[in-house]
Amino acid sequence: MPSYTPPLRDMQFVMHELLNVTADLQAIPQFADTDVETINAILEEGGKFASEVIFPLNISGDQEGCKHDKVTHAVTTPKGFKEAYHQYVAGGWPALSCDPAYGGQGLPLVVNQCFYEMMNSANQAWTMYPGLTHGAYAALATHGTDEQKKTYLHKMTSGEWTGTMCLTEPHCGTDLGLMRTKAEPQADGSYRITGNKIFISAGEHDITDNIIHLVLARLPDAPPGIKGVSLFIVPKFRVNADGSIGERNGIYCGGLEHKMGIHGNATAQIVLDNAYGTLVGQPNKGMQGMFVMMNAARLGVGNQSLGLTEVAYQNALAYAKDRIQMRSLSGPKAKDKPADPIIVHPDVRKMLLTAKAYAEGGRALAVFCAVLLDKSHYHPDEKTRKDSDEMLSLLTPIVKAFITDNGHISTNACMQVFGGHGFIKEWGMEQFVRDNRINMIYEGTNTIQSLDLLGRKVLGNNGATLKKFGKLVAALVEEEGVNEKMSEFITPIAILGDKVTKFTTELGFKGLQNPDEVGAAAVDYLRVVGHMVFGYFWARMAQVALREIANGNTDQFYVAKLQTARFYFARLFPETTTLMQTARTGSKVLLDTDAALA
Repeated sequence: MPSYTPPLRDMQFVMHELLNVTADLQAIPQFADTDVETINAILEEGGKFASEVIFPLNISGDQEGCKHDKVTHAVTTPKGFKEAYHQYVAGGWPALSCDPAYGGQGLPLVVNQCFYEMMNSANQAWTMYPGLTHGAYAALATHGTDEQKKTYLHKMTSGEWTGTMCLTEPHCGTDLGLMRTKAEPQADGSYRITGNKIFISAGEHDITDNIIHLVLARLPDAPPGIKGVSLFIVPKFRVNADGSIGERNGIYCGGLEHKMGIHGNATAQIVLDNAYGTLVGQPNKGMQGMFVMMNAARLGVGNQSLGLTEVAYQNALAYAKDRIQMRSLSGPKAKDKPADPIIVHPDVRKMLLTAKAYAEGGRALAVFCAVLLDKSHYHPDEKTRKDSDEMLSLLTPIVKAFITDNGHISTNACMQVFGGHGFIKEWGMEQFVRDNRINMIYEGTNTIQSLDLLGRKVLGNNGATLKKFGKLVAALVEEEGVNEKMSEFITPIAILGDKVTKFTTELGFKGLQNPDEVGAAAVDYLRVVGHMVFGYFWARMAQVALREIANGNTDQFYVAKLQTARFYFARLFPETTTLMQTARTGSKVLLDTDAALA
């Protein structure tokens, strides 16, 4: 059976030693009292909830799955899921980062981010039930009317009601302009909505009394394509004027998807049959509200793979220390045993260090982005808000695609450490691989994220935002350029920074001549920039570790951090050379292939 220990020490390192998040947070009036002790205490309790309450349900939830009653359309979640959710609500966890105006605790989003990483490690399928509610909450808080906020946000904040996002239809996935769900206006200002949605995570369940669906649909006079999409609130049960639950609405689960992973989460086929709904925001401007949810979800999906990378690494490390197989090539290491533990073998260490480097690099980026989110929402200075939002926009596709791709690499590597046992259900490793696989697909496939990064976020503004991140790299290079002990970390990112500038310019010119060149290079490009971003954070982590060691700190944590940084730059970072080479081969080798693909 697998185990899980919340990585509190590394979280504390990233927040307090690497990024000094309290300095940023205390510049925001509502977070002025935030301190290190408070953050640490909350996350310690959050870690207990994750490891003691929902982690024990992970394997059983996967094995049992959800059950759908075709007559009543009701969905039953795995044994223990509902009771765990009640503990989650009783502990006040849904309200952690919500607005006090709606009953929230008003804590920074970065605290919620770290809590959710631990829950994703413990049980991704369970965590998706409350997780999607945060996106729905954010969309309504940003674009909802006062009446809508009053009706729904208090209950969503308390956790009494959950939320979903209903986008995909059987004939359209990412291309939402093709959707057919219709919304007919009514005399009372409401709408009647009819259509079918698929792949709706947590779309139906028995965990809460009501589910608040945010649904994309078309008005009768809507223009074609994405510019004709509107957003609606469609509750499972209508809400009475006094806030109590009213009659059943015309929205129900027509079936559950049979999936590779996340079996404990109800991925529902949703039928809307003349369902009552109210418009969110302006007609035909639904993507404005939905993008609030989608951007939050993309950060959340990266966090899911971060959590799975961490828990897979922990279990692979423990197994590698215990499992004995063969002798070290350089001579016996465990002379009192008939064979050595497999952790002595170089390739086993490579697999373990890959997962460790990607987990800790991902955590640094995820926390950095969560602080940007806090600043973009709440900072009193308008320029700081704008700059933070711009940087977050650049980094969001990297969080979603790079961290989930790395999660795929890492969970597979950790399963490999177990050998044949990794392929067997009882050890839990194959579940981490299966659960992670969806993260590369939903909320916009990783190819879509790559096109978004290169086409929109970089070339769309002539690289202006990328240059701003480049200034962070340049400042670190300037600060540590003459420090010999930092040269093995500084030199690679300085060289790559220059190469990325030229690489981006080259792709921009090629794209002007033939847009397919952007499509052909985008996936490789995102991984190159992802490594540049990770390289920056790993260099900064090495900087902190070296400083602590120089000051006489004997904590082996810093030695471990330094060794992991060296591994990352020696074994993972050089992938950028190959990626730039393959990206430069262009679109012809991909598109001039009609005979090959006949």
